[in-house]
Amino acid sequence: MGRAEERRARQRGGRRAAPPTRSSGTPSEGLATGGRAAARKAAARGKKGAKSGKSGIRRLFTWKKILGTFFAFCLLGIGAFVVMYMMIDVPKGNAKAQEQSNIYKYSNGSVMAREGDTNREIVDLSEVPKPVQRTFVAAENKTFYTDAGVDFKGIARGLFNTLSGKGKQGGSTITQQYVKNYYLDQDQTVTRKLKELVISLKVDRETPKDKILAGYINTSYYGRGAYGIQAAAQDYYRVDASKLSVEQGAYLAALLQAPSQYDWAAASDTGKKLVTARWNYVLDNMVKQGWLDKTKRDKMTFPFPKEPKAAPGMEGQKGYFIKLAKQQLEKQLVAKEGITQDEAEARVENSGWTITLNIDKKKQAQLEKAVKTQLTSQLDPKKRKVDKNVQAGAASVDPKTGKIVALYGGSDYTKHYISNANRTDYQPASTFKPVILAAALENASETQDGKAIGANTIYDGTSKRQVVDSNGNKVGFGPENEDDADYGKVTVQTAMNKSINSVFAQMGVDVGMDKVLETATKLGMDTGKLRPLPAYTLGTMGASPIQMAGVYATLDNHGKQVTPTIIKTAEQGGTEFQMPDPIGEQVISRKAADTVTSVLTGVVDDGTAKKSVQQNPARDGRKVAGKTGTSDDNKSAWFTGYTPDLVTSVGLFGEDYKTHGQSKLYNTAGLDRVNGGGFPAEIWAAYTFGVAGENIKFDLDTDQGAAVQPTWTPTASNTPSQTPSETPTTEKPSETPSETPSQTPSQTPSQTPSQTPPTGEQSTPAEITTTPVNPFDPNSDQ
Repeated sequence: MGRAEERRARQRGGRRAAPPTRSSGTPSEGLATGGRAAARKAAARGKKGAKSGKSGIRRLFTWKKILGTFFAFCLLGIGAFVVMYMMIDVPKGNAKAQEQSNIYKYSNGSVMAREGDTNREIVDLSEVPKPVQRTFVAAENKTFYTDAGVDFKGIARGLFNTLSGKGKQGGSTITQQYVKNYYLDQDQTVTRKLKELVISLKVDRETPKDKILAGYINTSYYGRGAYGIQAAAQDYYRVDASKLSVEQGAYLAALLQAPSQYDWAAASDTGKKLVTARWNYVLDNMVKQGWLDKTKRDKMTFPFPKEPKAAPGMEGQKGYFIKLAKQQLEKQLVAKEGITQDEAEARVENSGWTITLNIDKKKQAQLEKAVKTQLTSQLDPKKRKVDKNVQAGAASVDPKTGKIVALYGGSDYTKHYISNANRTDYQPASTFKPVILAAALENASETQDGKAIGANTIYDGTSKRQVVDSNGNKVGFGPENEDDADYGKVTVQTAMNKSINSVFAQMGVDVGMDKVLETATKLGMDTGKLRPLPAYTLGTMGASPIQMAGVYATLDNHGKQVTPTIIKTAEQGGTEFQMPDPIGEQVISRKAADTVTSVLTGVVDDGTAKKSVQQNPARDGRKVAGKTGTSDDNKSAWFTGYTPDLVTSVGLFGEDYKTHGQSKLYNTAGLDRVNGGGFPAEIWAAYTFGVAGENIKFDLDTDQGAAVQPTWTPTASNTPSQTPSETPTTEKPSETPSETPSQTPSQTPSQTPSQTPPTGEQSTPAEITTTPVNPFDPNSDQ
């Protein structure tokens, strides 16, 4: 071994023998240095342990394991689906077996009507023209002829919505809808959806497409109680399915999305727009699919359907009751179970429901009698053409429970399909004015000069007075008072009594029309997407007697919301379906609601309803609040009034008996003009005082209005008063109206209506005759 090798060997041996320290100092220094090194090593081991813990989590949740778990679940799902596919057989069709009569009862439990003879006639697909067949494919499922019978995206969405409580939101193929209609039911459960998927796949694999399409169009519900395309063709167009045109077929196909909503005979303006849009969608899809020539398509016009046929057992008012009950039940099914409108209708139609209504037989009979004696008995359609166009509607509500205890939808459901009690295509006119006052009180609103708005607030009642905003700028709106009458400076109480347009137009702007519409919504009106325009102060939106009864019932109920309902109970298969409580939360303060009620007593005692209601001998001192209303061009007239325990809204509507468009009521029953203080108020009084119970007073929490203060009534003139009284009368109020009517009314009323604005002092001949008549001052209301 050379010296170099020996030296390296010694060095190696020395390193092996050296102490574990890099220091060559003293032993104590070496020990200290070694301790620090040990600490560093311990810390390093701790870090290593932490890293190893993290790496353990990473090892547990690696992408490979996550993907492996996902694919394992997929395999399990596929396996489970294969098992289901093998176990679930296509059942026998049970649509017929599930059809049962619906039973409708009065509030006392007596049976009112049974409904359940299914209107269906099965036709072979060969009897339906090929272009008409394709309208259904274009409407519902353009890939029908090529798909596997299911929409997997739609199924996944439906399952997710069901599990998350959102309900179904469409996406089914024609095959799936046929399976649901014919083999299953409308339940929104995971089990039913999975069955639908499996059965649809099997049906599509085993059944020709044409047979599936035939089953679909023969089992679908088209509205009007019609199941299947043959019944629908007859009900809507009075032809067999074989005679349907493409345009008519497209309408029937469009109907399936929402049969009741899209039925032209009863559809709202919104419903008509929607079904027209869907009709166009169907035809445009046919062009895209190459099934319809574009030139022919461009020449097609909307095929307006015929009026509904008379339905057995639905005559008189029964049809209106049943229709409203169905609508309210369907609405709750959609809301609670998340199903679509067409599914809700299928759930209700001929499905074994027992529905007890809130209709009180005694009150209902009295309401029908009141309409007959106070209105229809005085109409002579042979003598006056306008008398053919008069339609009456009414709804009576218990303000403490929200029950619709009586309802008048028209002369006969089998003759007039649209319910006048529930229609929203006519203006409520001045019956909207209390809503403006309620908004002012609820929002503590002030006039332009900073004074709080209340019953005694002074406004300018000059006709055509231009409304100004908070900056003093004219807003381009100056409504005319009735007969262009000028009232000068008046209190809000007097303005309500006399229905002075110029006052409430200014008040609406002072409050803010956005706040007015917000209050209207809270009280129960459907304001939809109305813009906050000053013109709405005149009640130029649409509303129904049921809606207005709900608004006034909320006022009568001291500001707690009342939603009128005709359904007392609804049972199916022994299980009761829970309807929502008609009495809701406090939507405006009690003081605001009670103040409006107090003011509205003045309309009866000293205003436009004085002679029809206050002077009615059947009143017997009962406390009454209410408001008259007459729309522009005399197309509608209203009286909505209430006692402490009953609210009733009565409307008269001009409807052309041929076209069903709106028409004017001038010269009805030989009178110059129909006003809310006339026929509507007379019907209201004859009904309300005919069913009145105990005479009770309004329990009002207010120090304003006619119920607690007498009112000051100016005389209208063409020249505004220059020195109005700024302070209302402070005389002690009494139980009698501030202006006591003569106890002996004139026996010979004037045959020529006065042209001066009403003072409410004229007597009414109807009060002293045994034969009901309705002469009244045509200038009694706006």
